[in-house]
Amino acid sequence: MKILAIIPSRYGSTRFPGKPLILIDGKTMIQMVYERSSLAFSHVCVATDDQRIFDEVVRFGGDVVMTSSFHKSGTDRCYEAMNIVEGRDNTEYDIIVNVQGDEPFISPEQLLELVACFDDTGTKIATLVKRFSPEEDIFNTNSPKVVISKDYFALYFSRNAIPFQRGTDLKEWSGNMPYYKHIGLYAFTRDALGAVSKMEQTPLERAEQLEQLRWIENGFKIKVAVTQYSSYSIDTPDDIADLTSKNIIKSSV
Repeated sequence: MKILAIIPSRYGSTRFPGKPLILIDGKTMIQMVYERSSLAFSHVCVATDDQRIFDEVVRFGGDVVMTSSFHKSGTDRCYEAMNIVEGRDNTEYDIIVNVQGDEPFISPEQLLELVACFDDTGTKIATLVKRFSPEEDIFNTNSPKVVISKDYFALYFSRNAIPFQRGTDLKEWSGNMPYYKHIGLYAFTRDALGAVSKMEQTPLERAEQLEQLRWIENGFKIKVAVTQYSSYSIDTPDDIADLTSKNIIKSSV
């Protein structure tokens, strides 16, 4: 399989403007994501709409393309970037991996677990989940949950804790059964990426603000791999402080 990993990267995050360029342990976050992705894949590209991010990727020797500033999701940006890269390099890729640009500690093993889902030739879209640990809050709405079928396809994603346990005290939920948090990594076949990028928003997506629900509502099945590797996304400045207090980040600017 020919795999292209794309890292969508915006400067204008509502909750943390400029976060791709913050320094973490002496490197910008976008550089850290790029370098870790490159340990798993030979073809990695940043897709941005901001000249500052573009220039930073050029500075550290990465591959980058400029994309539209009107995209509503990282998936849409990935589709444009795929077309730019394929046209530029005169090639077609089989699998497109959407790597989140705000996970500077992404494990290359996680990325390989994700693309292993395509060993099943019926897989069109794949993602990762991880079981919540006992100390984690399953009721945190910023951490989407997913329920999966016996054959490891996603049944539903929600910001609420799912499944609901009727007649059980909330404090006992996580001890009674496994809860899985969604790791925001996706991989698509080339055709599936093209298809989902053309879909209009759906009611469930608008309600939960989770774009993967659009794909499920339109009949796509999402293959799930369960990872044991931890992933730390940075959504707000508070996340920087939290990871520093845990000694995961040594220094940041």
